[in-house]
Amino acid sequence: MSTIKWGILATGGIAATFTEDLKLLPGAEVTAVGSRSVESASAFAGRYGIPRAHGSWAGLAADPDVDIVYVATPHNAHYDAVRLCLEAGKPVLCEKAFTLNRAQAAELVDLARERGLFLMEAMWMRCNPAIRKLVELIGDGAIGPVTTVHADFGLSVAVEPGHRLRNPELGGGALLDLGVYPVSFAHMLLGGPGKVQSWARLTPEGVDENTGMLFGYPDGAVALLSCGIGTHSPVTASVSGPLGRIELPHLFFRPDTFTLYRTGGEPETFRVPYDGNGMNHEAAEAMRCLREGLLESPLVPWQATLEVMGIMDEVRAQAGVRFPGE
Repeated sequence: MSTIKWGILATGGIAATFTEDLKLLPGAEVTAVGSRSVESASAFAGRYGIPRAHGSWAGLAADPDVDIVYVATPHNAHYDAVRLCLEAGKPVLCEKAFTLNRAQAAELVDLARERGLFLMEAMWMRCNPAIRKLVELIGDGAIGPVTTVHADFGLSVAVEPGHRLRNPELGGGALLDLGVYPVSFAHMLLGGPGKVQSWARLTPEGVDENTGMLFGYPDGAVALLSCGIGTHSPVTASVSGPLGRIELPHLFFRPDTFTLYRTGGEPETFRVPYDGNGMNHEAAEAMRCLREGLLESPLVPWQATLEVMGIMDEVRAQAGVRFPGE
């Protein structure tokens, strides 16, 4: 597959960013876009020079010239959109949070396995070149065994009651939109925790507004994480061990630099720049997997997605957040 033809499902801001980054990627071609209205799909297609616009998700999923579909709907629609594409025989790259809960995610993974189709959560952080370098250094023992992970993601944004971030019908709240990054970061470095403790302030609509999480691991490691809407936090991360620590700057989930502090040594700053918005790396990984006939990416494996969704289920349960239909 010298050229891989993408279909874009949904036409919002994240779909636009992803489409812009695909244009930077050799061997990638955006062939079609699908939306619930032909007007929205046509406007998006015209903006980005996409040959075909479908006025339904089903039309996009059935398009014979689409090799893989990128799903960019709100969280609550991920399950239906991904299932539709898989049942139509299309591989899928689906935005994070992958689904509303682990049960939905497990159904989609089982369907992809049954149909022999590639499926990947679009957790672009795990594909970021600087993050991959950080993981490599830790694997090589640069700071010794990881003992502590800190990460936060809070945005001071004024959102009206009807906004998707406050709407439980759309999977609203800080956790699925922002907290998925700190949780995935900790999971990437420490795996699944043995103990989860969390606290949250809820909005009047019943979604989490400000959330703190403490994860404990069998070997004694801990992760201290937070997320919030209406919270102006640093959006930084650090990883510590007996031989040193690594600090990631603002917007830790999409870094082009980080600093290694070895115990007793001088700080070492690593710069790993990237093009565009950085979403092209997850697309490149999906394309690599398709070309190699893989059903899942080793950078964003199914088990990691399932475990992260399970952790967030537990955080929501402790906070008292339930989505309609659960």
